Amino acid sequence: MKALKIRHIAAAAVAAVAVAAVPAHAGTAAKTKHPVVLVHGFIGFDSILGVVNYFYQIPGALRDEGATVYIASVNPSQTTEFRGEELNKQLDAWKAASPWYNKIQKFNLIGHSHGGPTVRYSAATRSDIASVSTMSGTHYGSKVADEILKGTTPDGGFDQAATAGLKLIGWLTGNTNYKSADLKTALKALSSVDAERFNQDFPAGRNAEYQNGQYFYSYAGNLVKTNGWDISDAILAYTGKYYGTTANDGLVSPEEAKWGKQIDLALPWNHLDEINQVLGSIGKGAPDPKAYYVNIVNRLKAKGV
Repeated sequence: MKALKIRHIAAAAVAAVAVAAVPAHAGTAAKTKHPVVLVHGFIGFDSILGVVNYFYQIPGALRDEGATVYIASVNPSQTTEFRGEELNKQLDAWKAASPWYNKIQKFNLIGHSHGGPTVRYSAATRSDIASVSTMSGTHYGSKVADEILKGTTPDGGFDQAATAGLKLIGWLTGNTNYKSADLKTALKALSSVDAERFNQDFPAGRNAEYQNGQYFYSYAGNLVKTNGWDISDAILAYTGKYYGTTANDGLVSPEEAKWGKQIDLALPWNHLDEINQVLGSIGKGAPDPKAYYVNIVNRLKAKGV
């Protein structure tokens, strides 16, 4: 009897230690069957100086809720197919490196901006993509790219400013992909004409939530100025002028971002708020992007992927 009591006490002690070892914030809301891969957009990056992530603090929020997260780093300024092939190589590398007892079978891809068509390319060219979710994906191009290619910039300075920004980000990230970046090539890929060409080549999910064994979801912001203290708002207000009175996030309109099942195309964010930038300076009263991405992944969890 005494020995039995001791075993009960020991078991309780072990259980208490196990509970204490689990962080208080740990959850399972984003614990999907397959890993999540975050894919950046035009002039994007994985991290600056190894500290500031493109998807600022979002990977950590997802991991806190049980997700396995990989962050892609593809060419910031190239064609969709070029970026897609680079993403495919990284997916292959992650699969090969996964342990035998927990081998990666499939991926859940989440792309922002030009990352939207990029993840669709991978979904169309691979058999191991379980889902595609896009945040302000340039599925039908961007009017900003169209107008710049026509030479109708508001003050003629965007091309130079974008090129300078591209070189600065490349230096800060140490990403050698920037050496082969081509601004004009990227702008063409982001145009409505080339987007439709790409859509004809890779139509899966255009009007379907589930197709070819894959789920497709789209989200988008529809505001430009959201925080007067955020220096990026002025830049997006500048590019947002191309849309006139049409709702947009400064670089993409909700109409251009539609793909698959449209979950929410009226989020009160601009193009950088959508990735919790700059440094989390989101407009007052707007949803927390970190929590919102957890909800995006929770949707995938509910689908069993």
